[in-house]
Amino acid sequence: MHVVPAPPSRNEPTSPLPGGAEVLASADTPAPGAVHAAPQPQASPPTEPAPGAREQARSFNPVPFGLREKVRAFMTRHGKKLWWLHSIYALCLGTGVVLFAQKGFDQARFLAVSAGGAWMLVLLFFRLHGSGKGQASIEGAETKTKLRFYAMTYALKNLYQGMLFFLLPFYWKSTTLDSKNGWFILLIGACAILSTLDVIMDRVLLKWVALASVFHAVALFGCMNLIVPALFPNTRTLYSLMIAAGVTTIAFWTMHLELSAYKKKGVLLAILASAGLMVGLVYWGRTAIPPVPMHLSRASVGPMTLADGRLAMEVRVLHPSVIQQLQAVTDVVVPGGRGDRLRHVWRHDGNEVVRANEETSRVEGPQGTVRLRSRLSGDNLPANLIGNWSVDVETEDGQLVGRTAFLVAE
Repeated sequence: MHVVPAPPSRNEPTSPLPGGAEVLASADTPAPGAVHAAPQPQASPPTEPAPGAREQARSFNPVPFGLREKVRAFMTRHGKKLWWLHSIYALCLGTGVVLFAQKGFDQARFLAVSAGGAWMLVLLFFRLHGSGKGQASIEGAETKTKLRFYAMTYALKNLYQGMLFFLLPFYWKSTTLDSKNGWFILLIGACAILSTLDVIMDRVLLKWVALASVFHAVALFGCMNLIVPALFPNTRTLYSLMIAAGVTTIAFWTMHLELSAYKKKGVLLAILASAGLMVGLVYWGRTAIPPVPMHLSRASVGPMTLADGRLAMEVRVLHPSVIQQLQAVTDVVVPGGRGDRLRHVWRHDGNEVVRANEETSRVEGPQGTVRLRSRLSGDNLPANLIGNWSVDVETEDGQLVGRTAFLVAE
């Protein structure tokens, strides 16, 4: 039997090789002449557990969650969906406000409470939460901060929705869409819809004080045009516009200035100067703003009138050969009182033909309205009658209350 010598220890010298080369002897390097041990059989691969055993191994007892964790997980998963559902709900609520506003102008005085509350709340909101990049993130904020943020934004959105949707029917009635004042109802309507979109209100308008101040200015200006005649009946519409412009300008600056800034005389003078500038701008552009709350309830043109002042027939299209005279009768509803004097302006293809003031054209009409009747005949009739005609009802300051149109064609 051949005995395999034990491998040299690490302290033993290396074995010489021919040519003077040396290698280190180790346990992994068999010595010359050593007999190789038989290879050990490999272990068999682990057997696959049965399906039932695998399912049993994967099963575990669920970790119980508290009510707060469940609510938080639900809001994290469905928060955006709930935002949009609330927006749809707010839009439906706004429709209800529109229907409520149609009950009468007497409810307009409550706008003073809503406008004042929204003004104070939006000031407090930006004082507490800041603006733009300086506004603290709500995601990682404390629970009290989150509750305060969402409570204030929810209250602001409800106030704006109530104010703007309440304005819609009044401005709709006073607006002539094909005139210069047609844009304002679109602006009020766009702001009303924006107030129902929680994502835009929370992440855009109520994040930046500059945007919020413009949005608030539009809502406040629109409200003030109704608040002034509601609280002070028989106020001239132009005066209501100028008061609304002044109040809105002051409210705008309060959202941008700290309390300490008002101690400086220069700041107060700048605010007053800007308010005066805005009043002048509104006076100059008064014809582009509807004269709320006045609106035209009935307007028509015909060849003759009855004994009670109504037209015997109303025409929309007529031949020039049958025209001997034309009469226009209009009824203007004045829920805010009779603070304005009205007039008829006849126009042919956009050119003024004749103007009839209230002193000469006012006749008795239904209660709560001002009925005007004017006539176009004789020397007032132009030689060429063919074309588009209109009779505008305007205030003495040039604001368009309403219009009736007719066509003369061959």
